[in-house]
Amino acid sequence: MDYRFYGWECASVPATTQEYKGIETPRKLYDALSEIWCEYTCAPRLRGDWNAENKTLGQCSITAFLVQDIFGGKVYGIPREGGTFHCYNVVGESVFDLTSEQFGEEKLCYQDNPEQFREVHFAKEEKRKRYEYLRDALKKRCSDD
Repeated sequence: MDYRFYGWECASVPATTQEYKGIETPRKLYDALSEIWCEYTCAPRLRGDWNAENKTLGQCSITAFLVQDIFGGKVYGIPREGGTFHCYNVVGESVFDLTSEQFGEEKLCYQDNPEQFREVHFAKEEKRKRYEYLRDALKKRCSDD
């Protein structure tokens, strides 16, 4: 696959769990999620703009916390307009953002951003439900392989 997400070159950290069969690296996770991301997993405020050509749109926080479940590390957020954050992952020395493609050519700053916590993000029930849907769909896909 032709990877274009930020940090794809170093996105080879090993999984810390065997719960997701076949997901050994973030690139493998990206491959799997590319088949799962959908309008339902997109943030509600962006659903009207979601399409298969921009499948990572509105998927950042739920994806970043799923990455954390599988590979460990921390989730950080790039401040965006309106007080929101675009989430990405740091695992050891590897910095990668499986959903960066949604921004096209815009250059994001992946340094000195605040850590993000699932307790805060998932306090929003709709976000927690989207995360659970994505996680469960990934588990199902991994068990079908």
